[in-house]
Amino acid sequence: MYNTAKKQVWFGELRTTRGTSIVIHDNQLPDASPGRIYLYNVSRNTIGEYVEDIVKANLHELTTDQVKTSKAEHEAAWIAARAEFLAKHQAHMELSSVPDSAPPSKSKKSEPIDKGLDEVVDVDDNDMEFEDADTGFNATMDDDESE
Repeated sequence: MYNTAKKQVWFGELRTTRGTSIVIHDNQLPDASPGRIYLYNVSRNTIGEYVEDIVKANLHELTTDQVKTSKAEHEAAWIAARAEFLAKHQAHMELSSVPDSAPPSKSKKSEPIDKGLDEVVDVDDNDMEFEDADTGFNATMDDDESE
């Protein structure tokens, strides 16, 4: 039965309806999601995340001779997959552990838009008065002049 408490690296066999495969569990790998474990699957040549409650019943110990044979055949591939896995997981740092680097935001006071205007003035575009800023001359635009 699957028991990693005694060994840092556990070699075992995963028996499923699809067949059997040698798997390796390493206690030094980062923790998987709650209720899941990481196993290196020799058949797939990859470290995968498995639901512990489902897979645990299908994991079986290897005999001493089977462990020696498995180590000799698969240890190099396991070490390479482990190094790749650790490199990827170290690159995905948990963002909550990264300190904020942005400066604190300044709150802006909102100013009133009307700036003292108390009433709304409806302006008729046809009867507008214009004042020339340079000469001070007032001109009135009537309906007759606009066309």
